[in-house]
Amino acid sequence: MAGAAWTDVRAAPLVLVPVGSCEQHGPHLPLSTDTVIAEAVAARAADALRPDARGQVLVAPPIAFGASGEHADFPGTVSIGHEALTSVLVETVRSLALWAGRVVFVNGHGGNVPTLDAAAGRMRIEGHDAGWVGCGVPGGDAHAGFTETSVMLHLAPDLVRPFDAVTGDTRPLAAIMPELVAGGVRAVSPSGVLGDPAGASAERGREIVAAMVASVVRRIGGGRADERGRLLDPAAPRP
Repeated sequence: MAGAAWTDVRAAPLVLVPVGSCEQHGPHLPLSTDTVIAEAVAARAADALRPDARGQVLVAPPIAFGASGEHADFPGTVSIGHEALTSVLVETVRSLALWAGRVVFVNGHGGNVPTLDAAAGRMRIEGHDAGWVGCGVPGGDAHAGFTETSVMLHLAPDLVRPFDAVTGDTRPLAAIMPELVAGGVRAVSPSGVLGDPAGASAERGREIVAAMVASVVRRIGGGRADERGRLLDPAAPRP
C-alpha cells in the first residue's frame, strides 16, 4: 500500500495492518524483530488470500512501536504503552473505514495483545469490520529463542548476529510470569532472551513462517471473531 497511488486503491478492500514493536531481542536479534515478522506474515498472507478474494487485498505500512514496557530496562527499546497504542489502533481503523471494507491487524508482539483486544473490541462495538490475528505458533518459545531466531534467519539473515554463546531463561512462561510482571524481562534474563536459540536454522524458520501464514489465512478467511476482535480458526469448535 505504501507504494500505491490513491488511484490504485479500489472500492472497499481488505487491509492488513502489521503491528510490531521496537524492543530488545537479546544480543543477537534486531530491535525490529517483531515488526519484520509481522510485515512478512501479512505480506505472504495477502498473497495467499488474493486469488480467492472478492476484492482488493492491501498491506498497510507497519505500526512499529508497541507496548513493550516489560523490556524497558534494555537500551534501544521504545514503548508507547497501552493507552497511546490503543489510540493509534482505534484511529487507524476509523481512518481506514472511510474507504476500506475490512481491517485486520497482524500482530507480531505478545505485549500488544491486551491493547489489541481493547481496541479491536471497541471498534467492533462501533460497527467497524475490524479484528486482529497473531503470528504465534504452538510450542514456540517466548522471546528471542529458537522460534524467533529461526524465523529471522529465514526472513532477514543479515540482521542476525552470532548466537552460539547466547543464553536465556528456559523455564516455561507460566513459571516466570510472576517475576516477569514484577520486575520485567531483565529480572529473569540478563540477556533478554526467554528460551534458547541453540539449533535455530533458516530451514526451521521457513517452516515456522509457513505455519504462521497458514494460520493467519485460515482465520481471515473464516471470518469469525470473538468479542475482543480476535479472529478464530474455523477448524476450532464453536463455544
